[in-house]
Amino acid sequence: MIRLLKYLKPYSFFILAAIIMLFIQANADLALPDYMSRIVNIGIQQGGVETAVPSIIRQSRLKQALVFLNEADRERVLSSYDVVDPNTAGNSITVNNQEIQIQESVFILKTTDAGEMDWLNGTMSKALAAVTGLEQMLANPEQAAQMAQSMGMNLSQLPPGMDIYQLLGSLPPEQRATLDSALEQQFANLGENMLVQTAILSVKTEYEILGLDPGVLQNQYILRTGAIMLLVSLVSVICAIVVGWIASRTSAGFARDVRKAVFEKVESFSSTEFDKFSTASLITRSTNDVTQVSMLVLMMVRMFFFAPIMGVGGIIRAMDKGSSMWWTIALAVVILLILVTVVFTIAIPKFKLIQKLVDRLNLVMRENLSGIMVIRAFNMQQHEEERFDRANQDLTGNILFINRVMASMFPFMMVIMNGISLLIIWVGSHQVAQSNMQVGDMMAFMQYAMQIVMSFLMMSIMFINLPRAAVSGDRIAEVLEIKPMIKDPEEPAEFPQPVRGLVEFRNVSFRYPDADENVICNVSFTAHPGKTTAIIGSTGSGKSTVINLIPRFFDVTEGQILIDGVDIRSVSQHDLRQQIGYIPQKSTLFSGTIESNLRFGDENASAELLNQAISIAQAGEFVYANQEGLAAEISQGGTNVSGGQKQRLSIARALVKQAPIYIFDDSFSALDFKTDAALRKALRDNSARSTLIIVTQRVSTILYADQIIVLDDGMVVGIGTHAELMKSCQTYREIAMSQLSIEELS
Repeated sequence: MIRLLKYLKPYSFFILAAIIMLFIQANADLALPDYMSRIVNIGIQQGGVETAVPSIIRQSRLKQALVFLNEADRERVLSSYDVVDPNTAGNSITVNNQEIQIQESVFILKTTDAGEMDWLNGTMSKALAAVTGLEQMLANPEQAAQMAQSMGMNLSQLPPGMDIYQLLGSLPPEQRATLDSALEQQFANLGENMLVQTAILSVKTEYEILGLDPGVLQNQYILRTGAIMLLVSLVSVICAIVVGWIASRTSAGFARDVRKAVFEKVESFSSTEFDKFSTASLITRSTNDVTQVSMLVLMMVRMFFFAPIMGVGGIIRAMDKGSSMWWTIALAVVILLILVTVVFTIAIPKFKLIQKLVDRLNLVMRENLSGIMVIRAFNMQQHEEERFDRANQDLTGNILFINRVMASMFPFMMVIMNGISLLIIWVGSHQVAQSNMQVGDMMAFMQYAMQIVMSFLMMSIMFINLPRAAVSGDRIAEVLEIKPMIKDPEEPAEFPQPVRGLVEFRNVSFRYPDADENVICNVSFTAHPGKTTAIIGSTGSGKSTVINLIPRFFDVTEGQILIDGVDIRSVSQHDLRQQIGYIPQKSTLFSGTIESNLRFGDENASAELLNQAISIAQAGEFVYANQEGLAAEISQGGTNVSGGQKQRLSIARALVKQAPIYIFDDSFSALDFKTDAALRKALRDNSARSTLIIVTQRVSTILYADQIIVLDDGMVVGIGTHAELMKSCQTYREIAMSQLSIEELS
């Protein structure tokens, strides 16, 4: 899989953009539980009052709170407020979008600095909490007496007209220090969150006294925070859409590039490379395997970067909401990892088998489709159905097993997630009861826990699918990294112009890769332009092997093959094959029209040249018999034309090329003798300057050849004309007499 990463380089910008968008999306998703927590804590529980710093406070109330501050803090607090006198400003003022009536001087908050607000929140929370606590104790005479006793005071001796705040403000330094120490101890016991909440209740009461409607404050806060949540959600949705588009584009583009690379690589294969891969396997590698890898790329862009951001960010935010409950998340992750490890261990071996089983299924299906006539002729339909069923059942059983294992994981995941939710609620409720946590924080912690678990789940799903994609990637890389046996020279030579087409074999020997013995040995002959050179021999004598060496489908093991005196290995394969019109033993036509098939020889060929090639190939009788003519459709593989028609169209296709060398590899076998003779005569008349090399098993086809090469067991056992070989070559004579009568041979 790593070997295919170079095909992702063109999409580096898109991947970087996706990472940025995923970071924004993850932060947006992580922010939502925090806003939900604020709605519960502040909007519902605190009535929309966000901090312990009142926006407006009565002068008398502020004076009470300042009693619990030192001189420097008092001055700093007073500098953050503006005083409003009802006699000078009027009785009606607007605060928090509400108009209220004031009967006494009030202080209105003027500072907006974030740092100053943080300091004010900490300072005012203590002062207002102290005022609230003092009022609660004064409402209980026993508690008030205990407090006074702890400070060495006797409330019964309090001078007439002096309230408790005047008394506290006039305390000696020693008693004031004792009071401050006691307050700090109480504040520490409450904790920062509860201290702020206590002060906020005091602020809320102050607002009500001043005439501010708490319902309006609450609605304003909830609507404002809800609007922010909607905006954040919209950002998350937009990022998700953009990332989805980028991931799809990257995945599809990657698949396109890899398929193209595989196709181009396969096109450069020689017969040696084709022997290493079956056709079914190459089809699977360029389709199913590429699909598996592209799906992994899609998952990587969407999950590989997103899941860690969500996991790490969720942990950080969860610890901020409830650090004492970290162990619940750890427990969920451990259980999840155990579950994924078990699934991973069970499923991985099966994943590795899938691609081989797909290869097998494609092979059986391909053989059935291509050999359907043979199967029917021998009544082997039942056998082939059973063979296909075995391959299908093997693949189906393997996939079903994997799907069952994967499907079983999701119910367990739901159990884990719901169980963790119950555990968080149970533990969190105790924390809330002990005033160590707010309800909104517990709810946010629960959501963060789910996000963390889901991020680990996303990573797990990706890593579970990774092995199959890795196998597919390795299979693709095997094709892409194979080194062709036949290569172009670094500095290719060129044929002398114009190319005459003189083909010369000099002591040529050849053996197939990994073979122990040569298939052909010391073959030497020369095929001259304007002459017909025929190659004949018994089955397996090496005829096709000899001519496959000319276009370099294989390279010679020993010796040389020269065209116009130039070694064919010293020129590029393109230039070499440009000089050859090749008609293979097995005629192959492509889906399209007759014209599109003929233009394989020369896509710029004129209509006159196409008609001439059709005439020489004796194909006019069926081409022009159809009203559509050259526009007649050819089905895949040429299955809608006969074998003889297919051969004649293949010959016409090669003639359109107007090459100096024509190679006919047993290309007349499907023709009747009359058509064979007419075609050969037309070739002699219209290709007088070209070199004709004909491989055949028909003696009648080569009776009038200028030169006949007789092969036996890979060696040349005779060279000459028909008459000469009948006298000098026993092998040729036996072949000829087995096919024709003495009168026909004479």
